[in-house]
Amino acid sequence: MEYRIEDKKLKDISADIEITFIIDKNFDHKWVEDKKELEFLNFKAEAEESIFLNSSKRAYIGVGSLDHDDIRVAAAKAFKQISNLQAKSAKIGLYIKDCPVTNTKALIEGFELGSYKFDKYKSKKEKSPIEKIIISTEEYGDKNFSTDILKRAIKEAKIVSESVNYVRDLVNTPPDELYPEILAQKAAEVAKEVEIECKIYDENYLKEEKMEAFLAVARASRHKPRMIHLSYKPKNAKAKVVFIGKGLTYDSGGLSLKPSDYMVTMKSDKSGACAVIGIIQAAKRLNLPVEIHAIASAAENMIGGDAYKPDDILRAKNGKTIEVRNTDAEGRLVLADTLCWAQEKIKPDYIFDLATLTGACVVALGEYTIGVMGNNKDLKEKVLKAANLSGELAAELPFNKYLPKLLKSSVADICNIASSRYGGAITAALFLNEFIEKEYKDKWIHLDIAGPAFVEKDWGSNPSGASGAGVRLAIKWLQKEFCSTDHNKGE
Repeated sequence: MEYRIEDKKLKDISADIEITFIIDKNFDHKWVEDKKELEFLNFKAEAEESIFLNSSKRAYIGVGSLDHDDIRVAAAKAFKQISNLQAKSAKIGLYIKDCPVTNTKALIEGFELGSYKFDKYKSKKEKSPIEKIIISTEEYGDKNFSTDILKRAIKEAKIVSESVNYVRDLVNTPPDELYPEILAQKAAEVAKEVEIECKIYDENYLKEEKMEAFLAVARASRHKPRMIHLSYKPKNAKAKVVFIGKGLTYDSGGLSLKPSDYMVTMKSDKSGACAVIGIIQAAKRLNLPVEIHAIASAAENMIGGDAYKPDDILRAKNGKTIEVRNTDAEGRLVLADTLCWAQEKIKPDYIFDLATLTGACVVALGEYTIGVMGNNKDLKEKVLKAANLSGELAAELPFNKYLPKLLKSSVADICNIASSRYGGAITAALFLNEFIEKEYKDKWIHLDIAGPAFVEKDWGSNPSGASGAGVRLAIKWLQKEFCSTDHNKGE
């Protein structure tokens, strides 16, 4: 979709239809020109409520506030409202609160994320005729302001949104079409497209590296595991950051078999791996001044005569032994070995892992919120702030000194599940913490994206299915931490 900034009054811009957000339920805004008709139709302008008036060719969208996330959601709702109309162009005014750049990005992200459809397997595909959205800068008045800044904001928002939508495509693809080898191919295609390094490691390499926990999870599947390593290395990089993603392209639960209802949507267990591919793709396209390594650890957790079993004892790459008491706690095994590998081989300044790790996180925070865990209070606070600025919901789940005791094993160094069902998201993170070396303890963040990664209903600016969770959060954290251009100030 094309976006154009015009330094004209909204009424002087030519377009097939007009989009108007209503903040004041009394309809007290200069762009609301159909007040009597809206009142007659009993339009209350509640948040996300929408209506299209054919008489004036205007779409009205209720928006709770001028906060960037409300603008983002309203834009997504607006696109859905107009997408089936026979209109090629739409115009909208730019709603300004504190920072015009932030709301410009939110507006574009709302349109881009809200226009996403996963219709690859639909016999009949419906494409919206909307080709162009024109944005008026009328609310700037006589301010001396360059529209070039807004054009850069639009470009940035499109880049991030395109990566989010790419991740959505990967996650939504069914497991028999996207298994570890295919995910590796997709990553290689991204690397070629944006010109970054790509290395694919197979099961033989994992054996050489003594990544036995990773291998155990994968061994019952006919699809062999892959560890995918993408590298973006700009000159004079300000830091070295590793993003590690859990990539269970399908998770049956293994011999601790999931109930059938819980197997549906398990294609989404690769969301973390897909997200890290999207993160490095967007970072390279944005030319962020940070060396980034994206590691996607891909495997399939299946059943069979060669499946790993409860009571098995596995040896991780760092030599720690793990008692298996539940084969459905497999993502942490894959991540444990990958975390060890990344610390040894890359020696980063920061380590983030993204994983659809626990149902317990969904119980704790609900479907829409990312769980943030780690040892460094300041780093967690920065991540939470970045999440808020990006439009993703996130909340901290705190460690404490009593929970690690629940992971003790009488026969090995650690158990892969806790002895209590409570606090499962935190104990899973504490399991991973056992594989973080002392020098990296304060450099590590665990993001449990099990809630928002895949939801079977529309919410906010997200469609039913995959949301691309974690991409916007990570990009915003990188920008806030390492970019100091005027373009990013005030957000």
